[in-house]
Amino acid sequence: MTHVMPSEGLIVPPGGGTTILTAAQQVTFKVTGAHSQVSSSFEVVVPSGFDVGAHRHTHSEELFYVLDGELDVLAFEPRVFSQDWRHWESASGLKSVRATPGTVIVVPPGCPHAFANRSGAPAKIFFQASPPSDHERYFEELLDILKEGGTPDPAAIADLRERYDIEQLTPLRHDA
Repeated sequence: MTHVMPSEGLIVPPGGGTTILTAAQQVTFKVTGAHSQVSSSFEVVVPSGFDVGAHRHTHSEELFYVLDGELDVLAFEPRVFSQDWRHWESASGLKSVRATPGTVIVVPPGCPHAFANRSGAPAKIFFQASPPSDHERYFEELLDILKEGGTPDPAAIADLRERYDIEQLTPLRHDA
């Protein structure tokens, strides 16, 4: 079998990419499954009051790099599940941490993880999913649900997450 090498790569300049903006989140698609067989990449502005809720993926690995601001994050299996992931602790004693610019969070498949912006200012992260798992379509549909503002419809979020390999462990929240 002959492998044909692409003759051109993809260069996304600063500010480039497709941006979806709602009151709940701003996501800029930098690299999608249309451009890469290995990963999809996004820049995400996380507003104050947004909590993605603890969740896990069966198939994808994720990487988060905090560019600006502060986020509470976790990436571990808790000893005991509760509705507030900020109080979780792993068998080895890990707890959620405050991630600041330069922090990297790597999440293997099956690992519970979460992030929330509890500061008074927006935070910005670079997010990568591998292999590309239709995250751009997931974000498009999620942001459509979140356009309403306030507490999102739990049934709509549950259906969306099930279709995109996301097992929700605690609720997604956005305090507008």
